[in-house]
Amino acid sequence: MRCLVTGCAGFIGSHLAEKLVQSGFEVMGIDSFTDYYDRRIKEANVQGLLKSGKFTLVREDLLNMDLDKVLERVEYIFHHAAQPGVIASWGEHFESYSQNNILATQRLLESARKISLKSFIFASSSSVYGNCELPMREDRLVSPISPYGVSKLACENLCYSYWKNFGVPIISLRYFTVYGSRQRPDMAFHKFIRAILKGKEITIYGDGNQTRDFTYIDDAVNSNILAIEKSCSGEIFNIGGGSYISVNGAIKLLEEIIEKRARIIYKEKRKGEMEATWADIGKAKKMLGYNPRFNLKEGLFKEIEWIKGIMDK
Repeated sequence: MRCLVTGCAGFIGSHLAEKLVQSGFEVMGIDSFTDYYDRRIKEANVQGLLKSGKFTLVREDLLNMDLDKVLERVEYIFHHAAQPGVIASWGEHFESYSQNNILATQRLLESARKISLKSFIFASSSSVYGNCELPMREDRLVSPISPYGVSKLACENLCYSYWKNFGVPIISLRYFTVYGSRQRPDMAFHKFIRAILKGKEITIYGDGNQTRDFTYIDDAVNSNILAIEKSCSGEIFNIGGGSYISVNGAIKLLEEIIEKRARIIYKEKRKGEMEATWADIGKAKKMLGYNPRFNLKEGLFKEIEWIKGIMDK
């Protein structure tokens, strides 16, 4: 069983590649090691994988490489490569999102339609919803309020088009704020935990009453495994963690676990940030058998321990 994981050196991609190797898959990972954050972090993410005889790392860009040749023996594709970040997607930076998200996905789909695949899993985002009615369901109208969300929705629509017209066995997974070990340094929990541990200030944009549905990394990875085990081509699934809480509430929970008070500064809300996310995961439960196993306190404890470990190095 040979599979491709794009974005294999990233937060979710590296965990997924490890899970696939452990499950007996032969894994080819592609990553261009973009400079969105420190390359050394991504290099560290794949160190364990490079020791496995079942993993091959390809350091190339989906925009430039010969994908037809790469996909010759691939049975499963997990497309996690993307330009992340809501705030950074405004203005002149949008070109990176149109190239690395939309065009890269289109190129991969073009090559995928020429082969016989068992599954093509696309990593989407709750950002496609915008500020819609809660809880968020897959059959609701989606109206993203950031260029990043627009780019992910465009990718979803491309995926649907290639399934409808060419039979590419697409399944799109809409992740809701994934956290855990290897979380990107620009993401909220990573920044909050580091700041509290070091006694530094935390900046919250808005009043802190905005809410999020947080999903632990192991649950996000497990949703991919469940997706390839089911015959659900053409479907979209919410992948949430069931931990619906305000930012202020999450910080209080961090204070409780770390046993240290946070120093908080509140600033004006930033453009593109959603008021709330809350996943209705009923469809994923029914069709995939998805059921998140980690509550927020358990997951945060694990992330805190990981951050303490890398701070000591």
